[in-house]
Amino acid sequence: MALPPEVCIRGAGIVGRTLALLLARERVRVALVVPPAAQGKEDIRAYALNTASRALLESLRAWPDAAHATAVREMLVHGDEGGRVQFSAARQKVDALAWIVDVPALERQLADAVRFQPLIEVVNEPVAAPLTVVCEGKASATREALGVSYEITRYPQHAIAARLEAAQSHDGTARQWFNDKGEVLALLPLDGTHGKTVALVWSADQLRAPELLAQGNDEFAAAVTEASHNSLGALRLTSERAAWPLARAIADRWTGAMPGQPGRSWALAGDAAHTVHPLAGQGLNLGLADAAELADVIKNRDYWRSVGDARLLRRYERARRADVLQMSLATDGLQQLFAHDLGPLQALRNWGMRGFDRTRLVKHWITAQAMGLKA
Repeated sequence: MALPPEVCIRGAGIVGRTLALLLARERVRVALVVPPAAQGKEDIRAYALNTASRALLESLRAWPDAAHATAVREMLVHGDEGGRVQFSAARQKVDALAWIVDVPALERQLADAVRFQPLIEVVNEPVAAPLTVVCEGKASATREALGVSYEITRYPQHAIAARLEAAQSHDGTARQWFNDKGEVLALLPLDGTHGKTVALVWSADQLRAPELLAQGNDEFAAAVTEASHNSLGALRLTSERAAWPLARAIADRWTGAMPGQPGRSWALAGDAAHTVHPLAGQGLNLGLADAAELADVIKNRDYWRSVGDARLLRRYERARRADVLQMSLATDGLQQLFAHDLGPLQALRNWGMRGFDRTRLVKHWITAQAMGLKA
């Protein structure tokens, strides 16, 4: 890159690389900070991406092939006492409600796209630029160094992730169970519509989680089979297990001036700015929406404004904070609703699920919102 970068992005995960590609497409010069690769465990994560996220990644030619992006045709959500809600792509008149995407496959697609973009320079250390965007994740050291408060509300749960093979095909259906202790177990379809591989995300009680992680492979698979009511037959563990504590969080400031660097600014995006409970599968969708909004604000700026202009960045923060807060409160409310085992509340929430399942117009609207659609 002959000229100095206009934007330095700290963090080369999915959100950071997506933002870099969006900015470079608008002829903005980007320095992308990619630390030396560390040898780690097999990455078993899978994300549910909505229609808006897919369109964004397809526009960058970074969408994984069909083997690594499985369409969700149906979604079944079960309460603890017979409550149930069913969502259908056919009733929504769309091809899929969401796509379950292999994280390593998506990261490879984005890395390849970055490699062929001449306006993105990959660097090992941060460089000075009019705008620094922090995409380092929820444990961001840069955010902490900037003195930004990250307000964390911890849940008494740990998420457990794994891959399992089922005796029966998942048929492109995502399945989720809430129990009366506030735990949420999800089996997400992988390997195509007729595949038998599922990604597990189990938001387990923090006291129970160590016991589940200590179990042998067969014992753990049997526990998942039981917790999922044998919906896919016997399950077999095919990966290692990963676990992390659950919390929702939001930064008190998303933008500001770089200390000691007049005329330079910073902004937060993705998990560095916010996290939500994974029960709705919206975490990465929110981060990608951050990237899209920030790139759009920079694209449509007045010609005389710097990419680090404070007014532009405040516009980005206002636009995204409202959406993130809405999703954060919604997911927290659902988690809290199932965290209590009081009889009247238990009956009320399951009655509500059954009633909601019969309200087509409301279901249509909520499904469209989750898909990232405006209708």
